[in-house]
Amino acid sequence: MIEQMLAYNREFVKSEGYRRFSSSKYPDKKIAILTCMDTRLVELLPAALGIRNGDVKMIKNAGGMITGPFDSAVRSLLVGIVELGVGEVMVIGHTDCGVSGINAEMMIRHLIERGVSQDHIDMMRYCGIDFEAWLRGFDTVESSVAETVELLRHHPLMPRDVTIRGYVINTETGELLPLAQPACV
Repeated sequence: MIEQMLAYNREFVKSEGYRRFSSSKYPDKKIAILTCMDTRLVELLPAALGIRNGDVKMIKNAGGMITGPFDSAVRSLLVGIVELGVGEVMVIGHTDCGVSGINAEMMIRHLIERGVSQDHIDMMRYCGIDFEAWLRGFDTVESSVAETVELLRHHPLMPRDVTIRGYVINTETGELLPLAQPACV
């Protein structure tokens, strides 16, 4: 499959298909979106929000979650805010998320079944990796989004002039529903 994608890429470059995507590194709408890597959101989310290439900074990971105060999603958001002009952050979870209900014990069991050494897992634990926090899922998408929004709002490095709000998108219809926002935003 990768070879097919590479062949497509060569033709894309040759035919100058890239021209319609020309943009700068600065987001035109000054918004960053933290969302899930779910395949259903690749085209649905931009279409549902009316965003195009160059409009926003899009940060994606499993569940659209913050797994720790200094994880790569927080780093990406801070770079977007400090260096690239982002002034608003949208945390967007989605219905029927695959991260819902997963747990570290199950993930580790599956990794071992796929050939990852128990010795490597033990060594990582010894080095301080908290698998329960790092590989956790969530019970409800609403609670996960709310937790992420609150972590970002109270992060010690987050500038106080940045607006941070949470939403859930329906993966079938594209409807975006806001989470209840606290009185002080």
